[in-house]
Amino acid sequence: MTRGVSSANYAALQDRVIVPRDFVWFVVRDRITGAPVTDGYWSDVGSTTVDVIDPDTGSIVSRTFASGAGLVKFSAVPLVSNLTVQTVTITLSQVSDRINDLVRGYDCKQGKVQIFRGLFDPTTRVIVAPAFPRFAGTIDAAPIKTPPEGEVGDVTITCTGNTQELMRSNPDTRSDASQRLRDPDDAFFRDVATVTEWQIYWGKQSGTIDFAAGAREAFGKLF
Repeated sequence: MTRGVSSANYAALQDRVIVPRDFVWFVVRDRITGAPVTDGYWSDVGSTTVDVIDPDTGSIVSRTFASGAGLVKFSAVPLVSNLTVQTVTITLSQVSDRINDLVRGYDCKQGKVQIFRGLFDPTTRVIVAPAFPRFAGTIDAAPIKTPPEGEVGDVTITCTGNTQELMRSNPDTRSDASQRLRDPDDAFFRDVATVTEWQIYWGKQSGTIDFAAGAREAFGKLF
């Protein structure tokens, strides 16, 4: 995805006095109720609450992120200016009880993923501006592998960018029944099933009446 940079972030980049940190936000589902469940991590220690720019609305929202230092790894996030569908992988370590609860206790399939980057002032350790979005998409796969004894297991989440939605086709068909579901009074597709069988008569009325022959007969009587 492409992005703009705020004036505060741009000034910090120009001064080359920044400490970058990444943030990831998950929206998954409760397996029983289907209600959305949110969880977030950042690439440092401790828990922190920061402002981020919501990629869906463009508004600034405050979110709390748990420590993900050493537990969360991201693949490179492609930056493109076209509609190419981008894929990002996120690796989560199963040594964390919180991460285990996220991937095992909830339904992650088709959940939402948002990745942000925040720039911090190294002196004050305060973020200079709301963290900007680097990626927004959905979870395609989140396989859980149980490692052999004595080894560390990871969960690799494969995410697809939101541009994937532009590639989907509409499975609905043009039928009267389908249109009536949207509006019971809309009869636009009433005859769509039979219109291809209609016969259009040009120059004469349907049946046996021939207007051309009738005209010739009337013209003969005049002379």
